[in-house]
Amino acid sequence: MAQNVPAPVAKKIPKKLEKFGDVRIDNYYWLNDRDNPDVISYLEEENAYYEQMTAHTKPLQQELFDEMKARIKEDDSSVPYFYNGYYYITRYETGKDYPIYARHNGSLSAAEEILFDCNELAAGHPYFHMGGLSISPDNMQVAFGVDVVGRRIYTIRMKNLVTGAVLPDEIENTTGNSVWANDNRTIFYTRQDKVTLRSDKVYRHKSGSDPINDVLVYHEKDDTFAVEVSKTKSRKYIMIESGSTLTTEYRFLEADHPEADFNVFQERIRGLEYTVSHYGNHFYIRTNADKAENFKLMQTPENKTGKAHWTELIPHRENVLLEDIEIFRDYLVVEERSDGLTKIQIRPWNGEGVYYLPFESETYTAYTTTNVDFNTDVLRYSYQSMATPSSVIDFNMKTRHKEILKEQQVLGGNFDKQNYCEERLWATAADGTKIPISVVYKKGLEKNGQNPTLLYAYGSYGASMDPYFSSTRLSLLDRGFVYAIAHIRGGEELGRHWYENGKLLQKKNTFTDFIDCSKFLINEKYTSAAHLYAEGGSAGGLLMGAVVNMAPELYHGVIAQVPFVDVVTTMLDDSIPLTTGEYDEWGNPNEKAYYDYMKSYSPYDNVAAKNYPNMYVSTGLHDSQVQYWEPAKWVAKLRAFKTDKNLLFLDTNMDAGHGGASGRFEALKELAREFSFLLDLEGIER
Repeated sequence: MAQNVPAPVAKKIPKKLEKFGDVRIDNYYWLNDRDNPDVISYLEEENAYYEQMTAHTKPLQQELFDEMKARIKEDDSSVPYFYNGYYYITRYETGKDYPIYARHNGSLSAAEEILFDCNELAAGHPYFHMGGLSISPDNMQVAFGVDVVGRRIYTIRMKNLVTGAVLPDEIENTTGNSVWANDNRTIFYTRQDKVTLRSDKVYRHKSGSDPINDVLVYHEKDDTFAVEVSKTKSRKYIMIESGSTLTTEYRFLEADHPEADFNVFQERIRGLEYTVSHYGNHFYIRTNADKAENFKLMQTPENKTGKAHWTELIPHRENVLLEDIEIFRDYLVVEERSDGLTKIQIRPWNGEGVYYLPFESETYTAYTTTNVDFNTDVLRYSYQSMATPSSVIDFNMKTRHKEILKEQQVLGGNFDKQNYCEERLWATAADGTKIPISVVYKKGLEKNGQNPTLLYAYGSYGASMDPYFSSTRLSLLDRGFVYAIAHIRGGEELGRHWYENGKLLQKKNTFTDFIDCSKFLINEKYTSAAHLYAEGGSAGGLLMGAVVNMAPELYHGVIAQVPFVDVVTTMLDDSIPLTTGEYDEWGNPNEKAYYDYMKSYSPYDNVAAKNYPNMYVSTGLHDSQVQYWEPAKWVAKLRAFKTDKNLLFLDTNMDAGHGGASGRFEALKELAREFSFLLDLEGIER
């Protein structure tokens, strides 16, 4: 059992915050200063308290870590894909945390050429992440980004793949991503605002030159927009995307002429969203133009890109969300979503028979993966379900022959997907809306109200939380847990309206949906309030904060990862990363209607003297998405107000950011901490 150790008490320094005549007193505002030794001291006190209170679970944490690690094929590798004359592979070696990026010239039997061994590069860094690998068209150079702090601020470097030498170019303060022009000398990349970390500028850089001479080719001055740079699959165009929550605008440039000017594809119109693909003499546009809430597909000639010239290829459908497309020489592949499930449609350009890939489970996820070649009949996609490990599949669109290239191996010797049940349930929300829930548990489970159950959800940004397989989750299922995903409003599982009805002034639907799903699982005897646990991270952590204020009696325990809980103060501070770009998601609290609504659900502002569930709250000191001080302040305030004797932990990773630890095995240690918290509350010791 947990030791009886006095919990840390954060000092109170009242800070008066006033807006629209409304005064809020924030006693813990002082925690918003990572350079203050008192702040670091408080976080370390909380960490020490967590370690002391959970010391008795250390053997269980080690057991969980060992069994989760034992299920992973340590010497694993990705399915090779062929691009521009080379087969590319990402692989891992036994006992090592980081990937090795390699390629083979022309044939998999050719000698391996190691691009990067990230285990060597990560040495000496408590955090390491490489991203944005981009190979030059002549295959002789690679640009790459490295972050050694965890704040998602990358330095772009370049490597000569013939000599193996890393060039002196060091481009700092970038997103890490870059694309090559067709001259094999020029890259385009995005830089971030140093304070807000908003990606706001696109530069042109010549390989081997001093970055001080880089040319600014586009500056996005609207602080609600961020920019990305990419290259079309056809390799003909460099694209700059400016995007906000509700609006997009593209610029394009022929990759053969990198020093020419970018042209606007279709100027921004508030509320107009579109994405652009290129094939042959046409652009293909997925868009919500003309009230196409679930999106439609348009095409337009290369030389007439404005909206007035767009013609319809796939019309808007009321019950089908058009999510993405993949273009091949003879086929158009359409990824769509209906009834809460992902579907893949094959459309031959010659019009000879449109068909869907057949999927049988009711809790599956399917999506296209690495398809970099135009001139092929083979579509590569991935499939998984709550009980079925992820597979990478090559599907011949002409012969309809399917080849499973790889199924995720679950080692340890005792996994059999036939031993688990997966279900799709529908809870009824207070307003009558049907909310889907994906559920998995071990066969033989009795629905007697006594089963420990972990309910997860996210519910923001239109991000769909699809049913997926997890080998680590088996550590809960095999100990009698039910695992469930609530597909609540704020995501996009049931179409664009599902998102629209869970944002801005309808955000509370997200929270009440989760509560109604919780009540449904209790009423249907899957579990009870004494055995129900809730989990969410980031915006899902906001969800956790809201539901424990609204219905704390429903949960025995809650896991809140990097939770966004101080909504009003954060959204009023436009110096914090993400804030201005998120007004269309949460609302702008500089307008009274949004201020009042936000304040009515903001977890930090609504902490009250009441009983709260047992809670495990995690954060990273260098988090750039949700600053560490939000969960720190929240826990401090909860300690001051809560009237129960339940557990409350703040666990801060002092070396990481929003995504937690960077190594694949270090991440398992964090998961073992979470799982041991749940199992300890259930009295499960092994």
